[in-house]
Order: sequence, then structure tokens, then C-alpha cells
Amino acid sequence: MVGFSRQSDNIFVKWWWTVDKVILLMALALLAIGIVLDLTASPAVARTIGVDDFWFVRKQVVYVVVSIAAILTLSMFKLKTIRRASLIGFVIIAGLMFLTLFFGFETKGARRWMSIGGFSLQASEFMKPIFIIVTAWLLDMGKKYDYFPGMLISAGLFGIVALLLLLQPDLGMTMLFTVVFGLQLFLAGLPMMLVVIAALAGIVLLISSYFIFPHVHARVDQFLYGSDETSYQINRAMEAFQNGNLVGKGPGEGTVKLHIPDAHTDFVFAVAGEEYGVWLCLIIILLFAVIIVRALRLALKESNLFVMYAEVGLAAALGIQAFVNMASSLHIIPTKGMTLPFISYGGSSLLGCAIEVGMLLAVTRKNTASEDKDAL
Repeated sequence: MVGFSRQSDNIFVKWWWTVDKVILLMALALLAIGIVLDLTASPAVARTIGVDDFWFVRKQVVYVVVSIAAILTLSMFKLKTIRRASLIGFVIIAGLMFLTLFFGFETKGARRWMSIGGFSLQASEFMKPIFIIVTAWLLDMGKKYDYFPGMLISAGLFGIVALLLLLQPDLGMTMLFTVVFGLQLFLAGLPMMLVVIAALAGIVLLISSYFIFPHVHARVDQFLYGSDETSYQINRAMEAFQNGNLVGKGPGEGTVKLHIPDAHTDFVFAVAGEEYGVWLCLIIILLFAVIIVRALRLALKESNLFVMYAEVGLAAALGIQAFVNMASSLHIIPTKGMTLPFISYGGSSLLGCAIEVGMLLAVTRKNTASEDKDAL
């Protein structure tokens, strides 16, 4: 097949030969698992709000289709296109995050969501990949041109995002941005003394948040002493893992979804453990691990600094979010309303993660770095 050879000029053929198929397949597998678990977890939640059993499932299928389209489309972009789109996206999403503070609706003491055309939008989910790409570009420019203050500008943009997140408030997302940005700064050669100072500042912020934010205070107390409704949810989740054991109780046979309102979002990992057992939980962990390790291995071989900063940042963001969700369900860390990428129900989370992986596939494509000639 000459038309399907590596020398072909067809954009789709060139994409097939250059895209990282391992990362792509792992992401598609996670999306498939997400649909299966949504079929299991969401009907009980649907009944409680008075809609038909598969109301959430139908919406999630639409989100999955759009997410796959986003992954494939973004993975075909050149680095220059990814940077330009991210710069424009940063301005738009930052504006939406600002408007959310005034026009968003409050849920569980936080104003993180805004309704646009009947769609509940959490803008911070889309800011993650955009911020990582923009800061990777700024740090790369700072390395290439001594006169360009890339590190200073990126720190300023981080300050804007962190402030908008803390005003919502969303401490968990703030810490995710902080860790990922700190990792990028470390790779960019931030002096070790400043790394230590930044780490100490992060610890001070965490301790201070316990006294500043009531919901943080409540969740830490619940984690340490176990005394409120959240503790009830955690206890149910732990029971679910115990009931599931190695092979699970079987599809549809679990009960945790009947007792936890967020079973299809924050505690979907517990649903997987109860109905399908430890083996599915390990498969989910393995799929995330393969994506992250694969991206980090590619980053180690990369000579283009922008690509390296972007690969590490995108992989870290995906991995941290997955760890926080699963660790919360297992009562390893205090609960945090952070979804499990590709698996939890939710349009903003799903599309945000799809953009992350789509951009990750774009920057890991073979030969894209060698073709990267322009600053923008």
C-alpha cells in the first residue's frame, strides 16, 4: 500500500505513523471503562433526581464522542498551532473563571461552576492543559533568549490562576496547578534554594488553609476523626472495596451507588471495586501508569525543551488528578471533589482530560519537535 507508507503526504497517514499509539489506546480504554461504570453507577443517582435511569448515560456517551473527536483533532496539531490555541484559550478561560466568581452557582460552599447554554461549565478543568502549554512555551523562550523573562511571566500567570482558584475556593485544584508548575520550574533550572522556599511556602499554604477555609477544616477533621456525612461516604466506599474483594460482586450487584450521591463522580472507583473487584481497579491504575510512564520516558529522550516541559506537565497533571481521586476513595488522603480522569461522569472533566491527552499526543508525535522552527 504505497498510499499508506511513511512517505505519504496525506495528513491522516502522516498522523498514523507519528502519533503515540500506546498513549492513545490507553486513553480510549479508560473511556470505555468509564462508559461501563457509568452504566452501573448512574441509574441510582438518576432516580433520586426524578429522571429516567439512563439519563446520565446518554449524556456521558455524547461527552465521550466529543472527547474522542477532541483527542484525535488536537493530536494532529503542529506545535505552533498548539501554542497559539493555548495562548488564546488562556485569555478566554481566565475570563470565564473570573466571571464564575460573580455569575456561577454555588455547590457545597464553592462557586466553581457556571451555566452556559444549559451546560454546566467548570472552567478550571480546561485551564489545566492550556496553562501547562503556555508556561512550557514561556519557560522555553526564556531559555532560548536571555532577554526574555519567561520564568517571571509564567510565575505571574500562575499567580493569576491561583488567585482565581482560591477565590472560588478550590484548594485542591490550586495545589494541582502548584505542583505541576513547580515541576516545570524545576526542569527549567530553578535554583535549588528557590525550590526549597517554594516547597516550604506550599506547606505553609496547606496548614493555613485548614484555618482559613471551613470546608478544608471539615474534611481534614473527618479524615482524622471521622465524624460527619463525608465520613459516612468514605465508610461506605471502604465497605464497597471489602465487598468486591478480588473478582467483585458482579455488574449491577453493588450497593455503594445506592448510598453515596456522588457514586458516579467522586466515588466511581469504589463502584469499580465493589462490582468488578480488585482486578479492575488494578487495570485502571495500570492504564494511568502506562500513560504517565510512557510520556515521561519520551520526555527524557527529548531535546526540544518546550516539548519536554509540556510532556512532563501534562502527564503529571493527569497522574496527580487520578491519584487524588483514587486515594480519596481508599481513605489514604482527605476527600477532595476531584474526578477520576476519563471515568467519572461529567462533561467539563471529561473534555478537559481529553484536551490534556490530545495535546500530549500532539507534543509526543514523532518529528514534530524537529519541525518546530518558529517561536509561535
